[in-house]
Amino acid sequence: MRKPIKSCLAATLAGFLLTAAVMPAHSEGGGAEPVVVTVDRAKVFRISRPAATVIIGNPSIADATVEDDVTLVLTGRSFGVTNLIVLDHDGEPIVDETVVVRGHEANTVRIYRREERVTLACAPVCEPTLTIGDSADRFEYAQQQITARNSLSEGSK
Repeated sequence: MRKPIKSCLAATLAGFLLTAAVMPAHSEGGGAEPVVVTVDRAKVFRISRPAATVIIGNPSIADATVEDDVTLVLTGRSFGVTNLIVLDHDGEPIVDETVVVRGHEANTVRIYRREERVTLACAPVCEPTLTIGDSADRFEYAQQQITARNSLSEGSK
């Protein structure tokens, strides 16, 4: 006797869900899409069960803050690729994901003068911004101004 297509589909789906529930966390290079985060931006990352340990392969590329036992906030620090490992209370992996941190493209303009580059954030008026990869003197000048401005506001507390 042939089973109706609907019940075959339900059995296949149930088998898939059961397999997904008991399979180990994604391994690097396992074909899973990486988690993509933008530099200087945060991304909420939820996990399936409570975390005990969170590991970032290279903390200079990305940072993870634990919001609660199933919610992490990933923040891009600089361009690059690293990984995120989350372990449960028994030391078993919940997540092992590749994290790609990319630059922000929206509302920015990059000006190239031979080997020198400066980046402007334009929303709607263009202003210089600190961006990794800009020429050292422009980056340092913007950094000095930002530091001086921040110290003025800290002095008024």
